[in-house]
Amino acid sequence: MKFTRVFAFMALAGLAGSAFATDGYFSHGYGMKAKGMGGAATASSDDAFFGANNPAAAAFAGNRLDLGADLFSPRREASRTGLGPFDGSADSDSKYFLIPEFGYNHMLNPDVALGVTVYGNGGMNTNYPGGQIAAGNCGPTAANLLCGDGKLGVNLMQLIVAPTAAYKLAPNHSIGISPLIGYQRFKANGLQAFGGASSDPNNLTNRGNDDAFGYGVRIGYMGKITPTVTIGAAYASKMQFDEFSKYKGLFAEQGGFDIPENYNLGVAWQATPVFRLAVDYQRINYSGVNSIANPSTNMAQLGADNGPGFGWQDIDVWKLGIEYKYSQQLTLRAGYNHSDNPIQARDVTFNILAPGVVKDHATLGFTYTTASGNEWTMAYMHAFKNDVTGTSILPAFMGGSPAGTEKIEMYQNSLGIQYSWKM
Repeated sequence: MKFTRVFAFMALAGLAGSAFATDGYFSHGYGMKAKGMGGAATASSDDAFFGANNPAAAAFAGNRLDLGADLFSPRREASRTGLGPFDGSADSDSKYFLIPEFGYNHMLNPDVALGVTVYGNGGMNTNYPGGQIAAGNCGPTAANLLCGDGKLGVNLMQLIVAPTAAYKLAPNHSIGISPLIGYQRFKANGLQAFGGASSDPNNLTNRGNDDAFGYGVRIGYMGKITPTVTIGAAYASKMQFDEFSKYKGLFAEQGGFDIPENYNLGVAWQATPVFRLAVDYQRINYSGVNSIANPSTNMAQLGADNGPGFGWQDIDVWKLGIEYKYSQQLTLRAGYNHSDNPIQARDVTFNILAPGVVKDHATLGFTYTTASGNEWTMAYMHAFKNDVTGTSILPAFMGGSPAGTEKIEMYQNSLGIQYSWKM
């Protein structure tokens, strides 16, 4: 069966994917149509990525299968000045990631839909070369930017499978639910200098890949309140994951790394038969996950319940998209996405590993409908360069006081393509 084969391929391909996402570490959008509109999708039902956006949309999506992939290119740089022999700079080597995504929807009857979405929620990736700090300062050999051996960096990927059921309460109103089944993979390298500050230095760094499984739920509502105005709302619980046992000396709560709760509200206005405007608001509550939110300056050992983390704050995200139906075959899209920066100057040292500092994204996209009614969709995103500067706390882990200045910066580009079968 076509659906079974494609689903199996996407699940396996997703395990190999890795990315550094854009709204904190979440993606700016899910599905190429949403990605072309700044991520705005809460009040839209024109693809099968409702498991990542709004489960209630499945009731209006019809029978379809969407298969896509995004070529994502983040550019990250970290530097330190004012700390003498410990100064240096490095660019992350890993620059291209292929991120697949998949959605399927089937109308059991005019009021009930069943479907599934498979997507990469987001992730963190850095891969800095070593050798920035000369031999004799951190140890007998040249060291990386955080005084460790060899390459420095982390790789976190998150795959979510979201089976979905939706029901029309009335002809123009629906509710939906998506159980969220999650898989995470993580590894860290080059953090040997933090061994003395870890509750378990044998499970701190260079342990290879570790896996964790978790679960949560997303619920949603969609209402066509007038012939031209649609509203939507969705809420996703915090996803509870197993601990990363190989890194229980790094992450707070002995390797804990849950996916934070988040919710989104949206409205779409069909201003004319050919012009549509969509606006979304999203809230991502990073503060609910200690390993992400604990300040890096916490006076506790790495891996402890209140151990140092990345210091990320909750963020608000605004997504604006416009869609213009140029012809029966061609639909054009553009969008803008603005989010808060979750990283404070206080926490810049730890976030050399995870410089999720971009705030503003511009997007473009289009869909071409073939003679058979199937669709080709493409989307492009540019995240503008942003940086955070703060005092280095590296000396504090070597018996001194915070000193010197560190800077992390990033910009991003992505280009994605999707093919959709209408059934």
